Amino acid sequence: MTMAYNLCSSPSSPCPDHHFLFCNTLSAPRPLNLTPYHPLPKPKKPISISPHSKPSLQITHVSTQNPPSAQTPSPNQNPDHKTGFSSKTHIWVNPKNPRASQLRHKSQNSRYDSLVKVAGLLNSCNALEKDVYSILGELGYKIVEQDAVIVLNNMSNPNTAPIVLKYFQERIKLNKEGILYNVTLKVFRKCKALDRAEKLFDEMLERGIRPDNVTFSTIISCARLCSLPKKAVEWFEKMPSFGCEPDGVSFAVMIDAYGRAGNVEMALSLYDRARTENWRIDAVTFSTVIRIYGTSGNFDGCLNVYEEMKALGVKPNLVLYNTLLDAMGRAKRPWQVKTIYKEMLNNGFTPGWATYAALLRAYGKARYGEDAISVYREMKEKGLELNVVLYNTLLAMCADVGFTDEAIDIFEDMKSSENCKPDSWTFSSLVTVYSCCGKVSEAEDKLNEMLDAGFEPDIYVLTSLIQCYGKANRTDDVVRTFNRILELGITPDERSCCCLLNVMTQTPREELVKLTGCIEKANPKLGAVVKLLVEETNIEGDIFKSEAGELLDSIGADVRKAYCNCLIDLCINLNLLERACELLDLGLTLEIYTDIQSKSPIQWSLHLKSLSLGAALTALHIWTNDLSKVLEDGEELPSLLGINTGHGKHKYSDKGLAGVFESHLKELNAPFHEAPDKVGWFFTTKVAAKSWLESRRSHEVVAA
Repeated sequence: MTMAYNLCSSPSSPCPDHHFLFCNTLSAPRPLNLTPYHPLPKPKKPISISPHSKPSLQITHVSTQNPPSAQTPSPNQNPDHKTGFSSKTHIWVNPKNPRASQLRHKSQNSRYDSLVKVAGLLNSCNALEKDVYSILGELGYKIVEQDAVIVLNNMSNPNTAPIVLKYFQERIKLNKEGILYNVTLKVFRKCKALDRAEKLFDEMLERGIRPDNVTFSTIISCARLCSLPKKAVEWFEKMPSFGCEPDGVSFAVMIDAYGRAGNVEMALSLYDRARTENWRIDAVTFSTVIRIYGTSGNFDGCLNVYEEMKALGVKPNLVLYNTLLDAMGRAKRPWQVKTIYKEMLNNGFTPGWATYAALLRAYGKARYGEDAISVYREMKEKGLELNVVLYNTLLAMCADVGFTDEAIDIFEDMKSSENCKPDSWTFSSLVTVYSCCGKVSEAEDKLNEMLDAGFEPDIYVLTSLIQCYGKANRTDDVVRTFNRILELGITPDERSCCCLLNVMTQTPREELVKLTGCIEKANPKLGAVVKLLVEETNIEGDIFKSEAGELLDSIGADVRKAYCNCLIDLCINLNLLERACELLDLGLTLEIYTDIQSKSPIQWSLHLKSLSLGAALTALHIWTNDLSKVLEDGEELPSLLGINTGHGKHKYSDKGLAGVFESHLKELNAPFHEAPDKVGWFFTTKVAAKSWLESRRSHEVVAA
């Protein structure tokens, strides 16, 4: 692509930065070198230049289409021929003078500096023709095309630039008038005045001047600076109709524009072509491709682009790191977020607000509580303010992981902020925090504070209150809150039904009928299954299993395990072990529960860490019966048997499945003992297990 009056380098040499086209087109020129000039016939008196004289010189004509001509007019030629340059602007310097090089340099700097000074005056003067013309009049009548380019190229006032252009058009015989338009367009780009640039383009066409690649690249880059990618795409797609063929640099830049404009298919198509044809792509464009892949959910694609960028030697910038951190956060890959962030710091980048925001969202979404709180505190230490979304992200994370004290501190900090006021999401998270802890009065206080702030409780807030009242065994309040949901015209969703079901597992048997009515209103299918259990209806055949199967098929996959766990827990509480076994078998058939058992030649294991307590006890019962059957069939047990309960504790309780299970194993007199080197694992040997199973079978025979 050519460049209007390339003042940085010779047009015949490659530009060191291929993205100069869109980012730095027509950047501030360096002082021009004088064209070597043939001396005149020996004068009677040598011409010398006084340091105090005001030299005039010929500035070599430079075109974006053609390299500067090394040929200069001979003394007998008319220097104005085909150039419009005046011979009177030449200064001859005796090449034998030891100060010749210094004199030439001094002369060109003086001329260039005077033109830059004029540009500065034009930037600050009134946008009136008389004022502009008065300043330009100081240049005299012997101005040349290159003078006009230097003046306009150093301007940054979009109001006076069109008047300056008009002045030069009236006074100079222009060979390349399109070049003056291009440098004027650059002024508009500096000021992000896209509307003026478009108007000037129309003027070019009216004057019969054909736009070139530089014209389009300048307008496109102006649109990008104005954050108007659709406009950039619009101008890019006009190029072929004017006979302009985009080059690789243009296409590479347009990957970013198409991506930001929402034309993902075109952006990725250009990116694939860029890799094939080895276009030079900058970090901004790589960042856009990463953002496109992240938005579409192709998170591995994000990492692949990042690795390709590094392989090509392109240095990432802070925006790219922030984009990649955000993508990995949405992918719920906090471990990769940590790795990328560490690499960013090692490369000398200082995290900004956007970086911390990406980290908070990533750690909050992944429930990395300690990491999220650490980032929050670092932001506060640096004086960085959070917005409402980030505060709410932290509070929601605190509610999910049980950070009660931290949530209270964050809420108080939010209230003291001048720019952030709590919204309905804020209060919802706080009610959830207190509800999960069973702190009824605190949860009710936050609900009242929410109402005072003008927010109506939504399904999430009311569901949290139901959970809170359930933990406190306040069944009547549970019913009252559920009725409030209906009164507000809110339709109970699957999660609120699951919450009701969970409350039933904590409710005394004599009060279950109160909740059965609520569940029937919320979900008739679920109500029918619960009613069969609570009323202990005698059911023949597989009717209960069939009803439960229809229920689990009708609900979302994300809540199936929770429903199944709660139903099994309810069965265990009601001493309905047979129904619990039917539900667990149904869960295995529907692949709600997977990988509960594993077998190797030396060890058989039961994996319970994804199950509720009732489901875990049921699975142990079934597994124990299966082991007994193995012995009855004359088969051998492996040398080691293990039960894995996991070592985690409930986020709102000090108890975990391992602690409760250890007590249950003692009640059964089972020879399983917790492994000192593997937390959450209970092991026994084949000999001990066989003895226990045979003893257990003997007791069953006696009882029968």
